[in-house]
Amino acid sequence: MLTQPFADAVAEAEEVIKGAKHIRTDQDLVEGYDYLAGSIQASMMLAWAFERDHPYFIQSTGPYTKMGLDNPDALYFHSYIRDDAEYVVTGKRGSTTDLSFQVLNGDYSPVDVPDSLAAFDDRRITVDDNGDFEVRFGPGPAGPNYFTLAPGSAMLVVREVYSDWDTERRGLIRIRRADTAGTAPPPRTMDLMTKRYGVAGKILLSRLRTFLAFPEWFYLNQPVNTMNEPRSTPGGLSTQMSSAGHFELTDDQAMIITVPRSEAPYQGFQLGSPWYISTDYINHQTSLTAEQARTDPDGKIRFVLAERDPGLTNWIELTGHQRGYMQIRWQRLSRDLGPEDGPEVEVVPFGELPKRLPHHEESRTTPERWRQRIAARQAAVHNRMLG
Repeated sequence: MLTQPFADAVAEAEEVIKGAKHIRTDQDLVEGYDYLAGSIQASMMLAWAFERDHPYFIQSTGPYTKMGLDNPDALYFHSYIRDDAEYVVTGKRGSTTDLSFQVLNGDYSPVDVPDSLAAFDDRRITVDDNGDFEVRFGPGPAGPNYFTLAPGSAMLVVREVYSDWDTERRGLIRIRRADTAGTAPPPRTMDLMTKRYGVAGKILLSRLRTFLAFPEWFYLNQPVNTMNEPRSTPGGLSTQMSSAGHFELTDDQAMIITVPRSEAPYQGFQLGSPWYISTDYINHQTSLTAEQARTDPDGKIRFVLAERDPGLTNWIELTGHQRGYMQIRWQRLSRDLGPEDGPEVEVVPFGELPKRLPHHEESRTTPERWRQRIAARQAAVHNRMLG
């Protein structure tokens, strides 16, 4: 059967899911199978999108194809490229807080993180008064709106990041190879179909194994219930820094994360499940940007992680996860961040929150206001997905 290699890979992927070391509960396994479904969809899409000569952008991850502690505030797009060809990227700048470009020399694997060969945001390009832009990537010398592709360049990644989900709007982006625009790729053949089903299976297994290993490289080597000082994000953007950690809490505990509100245009906090993907950010408040969060009079944001509802505006819902990952990102930075810009973490008994939060009463919300917040999240994400 033509599809047998992919079917075999799906069966092997199920064993990878069932054998994951972090599984303790039925919920862990159910979420693993849900993650597998999204990974199967994504792997098929990625295998068929491998068109370096007639490229187009695809959405790398989304609410139903999650991977790699995906940022709930970001739209991710990528296209495959060659280092010896010239590509023209055109678009219209939306009103999102950040638009960034990154060139990688490959994809993530279970043993390696791809090198970032170039990374910059739209402050490096010319955008006209109507929001239109054209950027070229190729082997030629760098110049205005032209970026040289280093040897080994294999993928162009574009991120569009929201700070205010309600008011900001995404832009448009397109890619073409300069010397093949207006032509068509060769007709598809049975050999090509055979190859693509095989590639899809390899992508699926690599994707799962990579991001099960990823936390051990960057998160699990630090004490539980702590977050590191701001640092350059591994494999990330040059104008981004992050602070990360892993948590383990009981139902009778809460975690208070206190961090100064930054002058960075984008500052966002999120949770991740033990599968190293974002938890449900559509129907639950499992992430907050600085724009969405309440900032206390002292200029600090205090996130409260808890399974039980504390009745607070900055409650981060654990949604049944006693363990998981947490990350703060700062983007579009104009300076490096220091320890004083980073978070302080404190685990407290749930019942002591009123005494441990200096602005507890002002931070309270009502069930009706909370429901309105969730309804606004649902509407904003659906609007984003529809463009």
